[in-house]
Amino acid sequence: MTRQTLDKCGITERLRSDDPQAMASVFAELYATLRRLAGRALLDERTWHTLGTAGLIGEAYVRLVDQRRTEWRSREHFVAVAAQMMRRILVDYARRRVAGKRGAGMLPLPLDDQTPASPLGDLLGIHEALQVLESIDRQQSQIVELRFFGGLRHDEIARYLGISVPTVERRWRLARAWLYRHLTAVDS
Repeated sequence: MTRQTLDKCGITERLRSDDPQAMASVFAELYATLRRLAGRALLDERTWHTLGTAGLIGEAYVRLVDQRRTEWRSREHFVAVAAQMMRRILVDYARRRVAGKRGAGMLPLPLDDQTPASPLGDLLGIHEALQVLESIDRQQSQIVELRFFGGLRHDEIARYLGISVPTVERRWRLARAWLYRHLTAVDS
């Protein structure tokens, strides 16, 4: 289904309804997108990770079903929240897994498609850096999360945040530079 078809299907209205099947139907319609998000999130995890794509999507579904107080605004909003859930699931999983051994056995996580795996740090390091960035500039942190973890394009992020595409592009570059400096300073 195309994005236009999905928008016409009333995702936002269904999510706002009290129908217990609404979340399931939206999940079914957006499954390909969610699978891509989960695959991307797991791409740089170790190959023997016990939480696979289906498991990550299932965990995200369980957490999203519990989002009773969320005021769903759009398809992009749903995808952004799902990406955030997946990130939190992986961070929680990593914290339990390494239990005091920060980054033990984890592969570096690149900040975009063009950046090869580098000494930028592991998922926990990026998560902690994003928390610091959020305290400095919440919007830059959101852009990184939506772009990197959510896989949203600049135009989708702009629509979701209510800002222009050039502003997203500019803030994305600034956030990436800040994260790179922050993570390389932590690693050295």
